[in-house]
Amino acid sequence: VPINERQMTVIEAFRHAWKGYKDFAWGHDELKPLSKSYSEWFGLGLTLIDALDTMWILGLKEEFEEARKWVADDLAFDKNVDVNLFESTIRILGGLLSTYHLSGDNLFLEKAKDIGNRLMPAFKTPSKVPYSDVNIGRGTAHPPRWTSDSTVAEVTSIQLEFRELSRLTGDDKYQKAVDEVMKHVHNLSGKNDGLVPMFINTNSGQFTHLGVYTLGARADSYYEYLLKQWIQGGKTENELLEDYVRAIEGVKKHLLQRSQPKKLTFVGELAHGHFSAKMDHLVCFLPGTLALGAHNGLTADHMKLAEALIETCYQMYAQVETGLSPEIVHFNLHAQKGHRDVEIKPADRHNLLRPETVESLFYMYRFTGNKKYQDWGWEILQNFNKYTRVPTGGYTSINNVQNPSNPEPRDKMESFFLGETLKYMFLLFSDDIDLINLDKYVFNTEAHPLPIWVPA
Repeated sequence: VPINERQMTVIEAFRHAWKGYKDFAWGHDELKPLSKSYSEWFGLGLTLIDALDTMWILGLKEEFEEARKWVADDLAFDKNVDVNLFESTIRILGGLLSTYHLSGDNLFLEKAKDIGNRLMPAFKTPSKVPYSDVNIGRGTAHPPRWTSDSTVAEVTSIQLEFRELSRLTGDDKYQKAVDEVMKHVHNLSGKNDGLVPMFINTNSGQFTHLGVYTLGARADSYYEYLLKQWIQGGKTENELLEDYVRAIEGVKKHLLQRSQPKKLTFVGELAHGHFSAKMDHLVCFLPGTLALGAHNGLTADHMKLAEALIETCYQMYAQVETGLSPEIVHFNLHAQKGHRDVEIKPADRHNLLRPETVESLFYMYRFTGNKKYQDWGWEILQNFNKYTRVPTGGYTSINNVQNPSNPEPRDKMESFFLGETLKYMFLLFSDDIDLINLDKYVFNTEAHPLPIWVPA
């Protein structure tokens, strides 16, 4: 299937972003496009690793070869540095594994094994629920400075990657460690109709901060990985599916409301019995996940809900002055003259170049063929180009989506802009269902495709 004009625009955007990274941040974690410099998080070339499989999928052979050379010559994990277990699993381990599968190049598998082994000390806790932080050089792990809790999303969204590492190496220690976490969470009390609290204690293994339920930050990818592990494993692990289906019922029962005046279906939050009409942009992963579940045989009402929610996620862009969504919105539950559905608080009006809405648009287009999803994604890409593109190379997150004349650039390009946002854009605009076929691959939560294990 030949590459079309919209896909060419994505390739151009990627090259522009890559130019900034190459000129000012090569080998470093993140580009600061305005000051033409970089910032380090782990000091492991995060943007480069996150972008490897995107370059492969976009057909950018030259850029890929340059990046591969850096991985071969300069990527070293024997560093006295603390990394976040979840972030390094989804971005680095996931990125290396998926690049290995797409390219067949053993270099990436060897690097994946190295980082995988160095992350394993995180699981040495009294409860087997992993610590959030690992020193990959020293082989020690610890909770964050301020608490002995880990985030529920973080400990339950590393499974796809470690399970795949076990499959490729024939060593089951990785899968055992992450499966144990899922079995533990499956049996825990403190859930509300399948909805989980946001924190879990690494000593006791119990949920903490009970009574608060969200599909946004700190809980989001728990739900995504229930479904995706079930798909990855060939749809045999029924506990995962049960927990997923129960959770979606919990969402319908406790978190769904409709806004005014457009009656948009949205997912709010519940705190100690009180409903809040607040929705993180992160929640926009959900329509895509629901659609993926429906495609894999779950009930049609999941697809219906996906269609309602993707409309809402699009409106989170369309009802804003720059056409870009803020990080968090609040929905109006009561009609007021002159008010839209979406209200934005000053503290929430930043945009980090996040992928979730585009990700869901990709799934919706793949499974329905409805071109409006492509058109919505095209609008979003044009607004990224209009308000976040930095002339000398790169794109920047912005502080104010409500001010088109000065969106207040933040001087930071997140690695997920290349790893996820532009990759999902390219796939959304493609009419080739075999470009990462969703019956053969499952995407991790950083948009790195991993193979679905063929059912035995």
